[in-house]
Parts: sequence; structure tokens; C-alpha cells
Amino acid sequence: MTGPIAQEIERKLVDAFAPTRLVVSNNSASHSGHMGDDGTGESHFSVEIESAAFAGVSRLQRQRLVNQALGDLPGTRVHALAIRARAPGE
Repeated sequence: MTGPIAQEIERKLVDAFAPTRLVVSNNSASHSGHMGDDGTGESHFSVEIESAAFAGVSRLQRQRLVNQALGDLPGTRVHALAIRARAPGE
């Protein structure tokens, strides 16, 4: 079962990009007791997203688009977020 922050990440990315593939992974258990671990079990995530919205867009701009879509989550309620964004066929 995924927690509320993971669900919010997924919902925001689906709304923003209509992805053909989306995997939101909670990596918080691997960082238990480390800096940024707030004890909620939802502080560290990775996202794999594939969307036509990323076609012809640089890697840096893709990262910026994903962070923009997530609003205040990165840096406030999420300590760390690894993003792998691709266009279909990449």
C-alpha cells in the first residue's frame, strides 16, 4: 500500500503529463535514520515517468517540469526525489 504523499505525487504527475508509464517508488526505508528522514516513512522517492510531453525537451528541462508539477512537495514534504523522465521510444 502506498502512502498519501506517494499517491499525491502520482496524481499530480498523471494530471500534468498523462504518462504512458509511471512508477513512483518510496525509498524512505533505505534512508531511515539519515538526514531528511522525518519519521513518516515518506521522505525519499524516485520517479520513472514516460510521456509525450518530454519529446524534444532537454533532460534538465524535464526535471524542472516534473518539479514544477509537484509544486511544494520537493523540498518541503519530500526530502529527496530522483527523477528519470523520458519520451516514448527513448
